[in-house]
Amino acid sequence: MSTTVTPAAASTAPPATAPAAPTLEPGVVGPGRWIEHWDPQDEGFWASRGRAIARRNLVFSILAEHIGFSVWMLWSIVVVAMSGTFDATGALVATGANGWALTAGQALTVLAVASGVGAVLRIPYTFAVPIFGGRNWTVVSALLLLVPTLGLFWVVQHPGLPFWVLLLVAGTAGFGGGNFASSMANISFFYPEKEKGWALGLNAAGGNIGVAVAQKAVPLVIGLGGVAAGLANAGLLYVPLAITSAVLAYKFMDNLRDAKADPGPTARATRHLHTWLMALLYIGTFGSFIGYSAAFPTLLKVVFERPDIALGYGFLGALVGSVSRPLGGRLSDRLGGSVVTVGAFLVMAVAGVVAVLGVQAKSLPLFFASFMVLFVATGVGNGSTYRMIPAIFTRLGARDGDGGGDSTLEFKRRAAGAVGIISAVGAFGGFVIPFVYKFAKEEYGSIVPALQVYIGVFVLLAVLTWAVYLRRGATMAKV
Repeated sequence: MSTTVTPAAASTAPPATAPAAPTLEPGVVGPGRWIEHWDPQDEGFWASRGRAIARRNLVFSILAEHIGFSVWMLWSIVVVAMSGTFDATGALVATGANGWALTAGQALTVLAVASGVGAVLRIPYTFAVPIFGGRNWTVVSALLLLVPTLGLFWVVQHPGLPFWVLLLVAGTAGFGGGNFASSMANISFFYPEKEKGWALGLNAAGGNIGVAVAQKAVPLVIGLGGVAAGLANAGLLYVPLAITSAVLAYKFMDNLRDAKADPGPTARATRHLHTWLMALLYIGTFGSFIGYSAAFPTLLKVVFERPDIALGYGFLGALVGSVSRPLGGRLSDRLGGSVVTVGAFLVMAVAGVVAVLGVQAKSLPLFFASFMVLFVATGVGNGSTYRMIPAIFTRLGARDGDGGGDSTLEFKRRAAGAVGIISAVGAFGGFVIPFVYKFAKEEYGSIVPALQVYIGVFVLLAVLTWAVYLRRGATMAKV
């Protein structure tokens, strides 16, 4: 008797399918504070949930960036206190705080190095957001600020150190400058196109105003416990603040999955000519803001021999330049970024002419007033140029993309990457400007030649902006 073996029923049944992972709704925060789906262009989602989440992230982004900018510009005041007093022959008359006796050229070199390192670091900081996530990198970048703050605390107490050691420590302040690029790239993902100008303007202004706060707070700290103790404590002032901003970012900020991607879109943003044209314009606006902010207190001391004005009122330039930045974003939302940018450059040129007259007439009030107008124009121009970037890439996406969701996201990511690249290149203005002042002062005995160069640059940038982004018939007209 034979036995027939019947195949197991399981062998003929369709293979079991693993249950699909649950899909989170837009705006839901998952493990590690990652938001998997984010669509601020969906007006229903934006009104019900998106705006509140975006605002929360914006608030703590502003705080972290504010501390970063403050640390970046700590040296703009510290070098004034460390500078010596010299007679007409260059002989030392009196040392500065803690026995230091920096010359005007050395002070401007310190400022240039700190600004230059910050500009260089903006490039890797931009790539850090898509690699690590906006919230995660905000925590790391805030903790990195402990290096320059503790370094400043140590180095100013040792006037016998070689100048290159001072430059090395001052260069670490660039960690604070790098924060801007990652913060702006991150926040650009959170907001819809129609509100990007205002949001990016607020984010940038909150950071920029850190320059003014540092320039106002540091002289007060220097006066506590004697000049020597106060100069060292200028670094310690921001240690607890950096730690606090890191903790708050860890607890309250979010990472966006849309922003976490292959850094390829950022690399592909470099292929667009407009990325580099906007970087050039940003040298004229932000480069001028950060360069003038760093150098302004030193110029007040060197040109007019008024260290009291430099320490007491030098912060006002950075203050007015910071608070005017959101105005540039708001005006650009209504009028178009290119229109506002052209106007800003023309005002900067006129203010530069008046500054020359102030130096030639040895009129501190005229010089000071002209720089206040110049700072306002740089702030407005900063806001307007940043508003132009996403608008340009939206137009590029409409022209070169296929209209699908993946294509739209690709160009959004390129825009975010371009923001970081442009901010990095633009920040090099802060490196160049102090050196141009240094050269003019040492070669011609006056900063007037430097101011004349800047006037010419502002006029050329106004013409370039008009020709590419405003002229009737231009492919990117009125972005």
